[in-house]
Amino acid sequence: MTRITKQRQVVLEVLSTFDSHPTADMVYDKVREKLPRISLGTVYRNLEVLAEEGLIRKLSVGNDRKRFDHDLTDHDHIRCIVCHRIDDVDFSLSTSSENLIEKEGYKILGHTMVFWGKCPDCLKLEQKIK
Repeated sequence: MTRITKQRQVVLEVLSTFDSHPTADMVYDKVREKLPRISLGTVYRNLEVLAEEGLIRKLSVGNDRKRFDHDLTDHDHIRCIVCHRIDDVDFSLSTSSENLIEKEGYKILGHTMVFWGKCPDCLKLEQKIK
């Protein structure tokens, strides 16, 4: 296991303050408030190491830049096609679906599902424009 340096600890702490799923740039902006001399490359590398170690989750959703999630529980996401915001969504495979898949010889270890749509903010903006 990789050592948790002061920089990695700050990156973890900052990531846990987000309600959303930030990009590395967003994390960098917040980390710089605590570590003004840190570089974007260092934040990127630390996010990658933390993801490889299983301490955070790296999301690749659509053609958007990588996003990061501090919540390691099994959960799914919804992505706004307008602003690219990503939110958690409360949806899970039913037990019967998991049983059906396991009948095919697979052992379910987890799953990822991503929905696409328009977020409430973009829908409001769209209504104002009409």
